[in-house]
Amino acid sequence: MSDLSTDSLCGVWVSPEGEAHLTWGNSEGERRHKIRTFKPFVWAREDEAWSELEGVAEESLSGDGEYNRLLRFDSLETYQETVKANSRSGAIDWIRLLESQFLLQERLRLFGEMKFSELRRLQLDIETACEVEGGFSNPTRKGDRVLAIGLRCGEVVETLVLEERTDAAERSLLKQMAERIQSLDPDVIEGHNIFKFDLDYLRRRAKRFKLAPAWGRYGQDAKFRNTRIRVAERMIDYPRCDIPGRAVVDTYLLVQIFDITTRELMSYGLKDVARFFGVTSQAGEERTYIEGAKIQGMFDEDRDTFLDYLRDDLRETEGVADRLLPTYFEQAKAFPTTLQEVCLRGSASKVDLVFQEEYFHANAACPVPVAANTFEGGFTASFAEGVYEKVLHFDVASLYPSLLLLIGRNPKRDHLGAFIPMLKRLREYRLKYKKLARETEDPALAAEFNARQSSFKILINSFYGYLGFSAARFGDAELAAEVTAKGREILQSLIEFFKMEGCEPLEADTDGIYVSAGEFFDHADVLLAKAQRGLPQEIELEYDGKYESVFCYKAKNYALFDGEKVTIRGSALRSRGIEPYLKDLTWKLIYSLLGASEEDPARLAEEVERKIREQRLDVSEVAKSEVLSQNPDAYKKKIDAGGKPRRASLEVALKMEKAVGMGDRVSYYILPKKKGQSTNWQRAYPADDYDPENAPYDADFYLKKLEEWRERYAQFCPALKETAGQGELF
Repeated sequence: MSDLSTDSLCGVWVSPEGEAHLTWGNSEGERRHKIRTFKPFVWAREDEAWSELEGVAEESLSGDGEYNRLLRFDSLETYQETVKANSRSGAIDWIRLLESQFLLQERLRLFGEMKFSELRRLQLDIETACEVEGGFSNPTRKGDRVLAIGLRCGEVVETLVLEERTDAAERSLLKQMAERIQSLDPDVIEGHNIFKFDLDYLRRRAKRFKLAPAWGRYGQDAKFRNTRIRVAERMIDYPRCDIPGRAVVDTYLLVQIFDITTRELMSYGLKDVARFFGVTSQAGEERTYIEGAKIQGMFDEDRDTFLDYLRDDLRETEGVADRLLPTYFEQAKAFPTTLQEVCLRGSASKVDLVFQEEYFHANAACPVPVAANTFEGGFTASFAEGVYEKVLHFDVASLYPSLLLLIGRNPKRDHLGAFIPMLKRLREYRLKYKKLARETEDPALAAEFNARQSSFKILINSFYGYLGFSAARFGDAELAAEVTAKGREILQSLIEFFKMEGCEPLEADTDGIYVSAGEFFDHADVLLAKAQRGLPQEIELEYDGKYESVFCYKAKNYALFDGEKVTIRGSALRSRGIEPYLKDLTWKLIYSLLGASEEDPARLAEEVERKIREQRLDVSEVAKSEVLSQNPDAYKKKIDAGGKPRRASLEVALKMEKAVGMGDRVSYYILPKKKGQSTNWQRAYPADDYDPENAPYDADFYLKKLEEWRERYAQFCPALKETAGQGELF
C-alpha cells in the first residue's frame, strides 16, 4: 500500500475514550485504519474558576472577542462535564461535533485529492411485509418482517432474502446484512428515505431479536437520535443515524434541498425523482414497477420480478446520488467536518467552522454570536402580465460576493480580518476549476472540476447569507444591508438601461432580469456588451438564455418556453398544495398560451367538469397534498386543551394508520357536507381510504374550485368563461 502521506482521509470517529479513529484510502481502493490522540477544547470567557479544573490547560487569546480563553482537556470525560456545567450560562462556546474539533485542530479535510469515483459507496434498500391487509408495514408488529435487503457497492449487487417467515430466519437475515456491510466497508451508505424508513426499520427489527446495529467501522454500532432539519420554510422530523467512520446520505433529503432553488419537482418519491434526473427514462421501459400494495405478494408469487424491482431501486438511488452528492463531496474537502454533516447542515454553520478554524490557529479570541437586525432584501418586481415573445435572460454573476469584494470591508466583529481574504481566495479557486472544466477534453475530469467549482460557488455565495445569520459569530447585518442596497441599485440601473435600448423588462429578481428583447433577440452579445459598459469593473453581467415566449402571471410566477421545453416557476403555478386536476389544467393552459401545445384548455376544463359531476374523476386528481407543519401528537394535545386553529391535514394525519410526523406529506379529499359541518377540516378524509360508495368526494366542492380557476385565468384565455357550465349539458 502507498505511503499514508499520499492517501486521503475517508472516515473519522472520536471514541468515548477520546481517541480519533481514522480511515485512510488510496486510489487503488485500499483502506487502512489509524488512531490519533485527541484533546477536546472550548473557548471561554475569562474566569478564575478555569484554573481550578484538573486536567485542563488554559491559554490566553489575543483580540477583542469575548471568548478570550482556550481550554484544552486531557480527557473527554472532563470536557463533557465542563460543557454540561456551563453550556447554558454563556461562559463557554464550543463545537458540538467532536470529529469537527479534531479536523479543525489538525487542519485536516476528508477526501483530500480523492476523486468522487474513488469514494466507496453502498446503496441500501429494503422491502418489508405487512400482516394487516391493505395496511402499512410497521416494525413493531411481529409479522411485519424484513423480506429482502438490497446492497449495491460499485460492481457488487446483492439481494439478501428472507428464507422463511420465522424469527430465526429474519434474525439471520439482519445478521448477514451487518456482516456484508463490514466486508464491503463503505465510506458512505446511501438510500432514499433511508433515515425515516430503511435504517430505522432495520434498527427496530434488530432490537426485537437482541441484535446490535453493528454497521460501523472500528467495531462500533450505529447510534440513533430523533432530530429535525429545516428545508426552506419546512421542518422535517427524522430519526438520525450516525455510523462511526461512515457517512449516511439520504437522497430523499438532498432532493428536497435541491428543489429549494429549482422548484421543479412535483414529487420526492424515488421513481419520480429518477425520471426527473434522467436516471430512468420518462417511459420507464427499462424499469420494473410493482404497486406498493402488491410487493409482498410478488415476493411469494414472482420472486424474480420482486428482486428486479429491488435492484432497480438500488440503481435509481445510486443514479440520483450521482447527480446530487458530488457537490457535497467537494464541500467536505473545504470544511472541517464530515460528509454527513455537510449534507445536513446549513451554509451559515459551515462558514462559521471555517472562521473558527482561522481564529483557533491564530490564537485569537472569538466573539459571542449576536442576534442580527432585519434589513431590506434584494429588488424583486414584475412589470407585465400575459404572454411575451423574444425574451432574453441576463443575470449578475455572484452578485453579492462580488459586491462584498467591491466594498472590501470585513465584518466589524472580525478583528482578525479573515473574511475578505478568505472570500478572495475561495473565488480564485472557483475561477480556477471553472476554467479547468471548460478546457479539459476528459468528460470525467470535467465533471470533477464542475463539482468543485459548483461547491466553491455555493460557499462564496454563503458568505453574504452568513452576515445576516442570527447565530453567526462574525455576522454583520449592517454590512449585509449595504450589500443588498448596492445590489438593488445595480438591478434598477439595468432595468433603466434595457428600457432605453427599447427592450421591455418583464421580471426582475435580486440578480437577474427577463426582457422582451425585440431586435436584440438574435444579438444578445451586443446587448450584453452595452450593458456591461455601465457596470462597475468588478460586476460581471452574464447572458443566461433565450426564450421564444414567456407567460407572466404575477411576481415570481412565470413560465418560459425555449422552443423545446417549458419551465414553470413560482408557487402559485406549481405548488404541490394545489389539487392535481387544477394544476394539470393550469399547466395545459400555460403550454397552450406559450404555443407549446395545440390542446384547447377550455375544452379540457369542460371534460374535467363532466368527470367530476359523474364522480368519474379519480380521487388522486382531487386529493390535496400538504406537508405537516406540526407533529400530529403535539397537535392533538393542543386541540384537546382547547387550542386553535384546526387544520385539515393534521386531522387527516390523526386518522391514518401509517405513522406520520412533521415534514411528512399527507393527501386528503373533502367528503360531502353533513349536517353541522361548516369547515373543511371536519370533512377531510385520507386519500388512501377513499371509498366511492361509502366515502365519495364532494363533487360540488370541486366544481366550485373549478369555477374559481376559470375566473382566475379567464383574462388570459376568455374561452374559459364562455364554456363554463357546458359540462352539465352532456
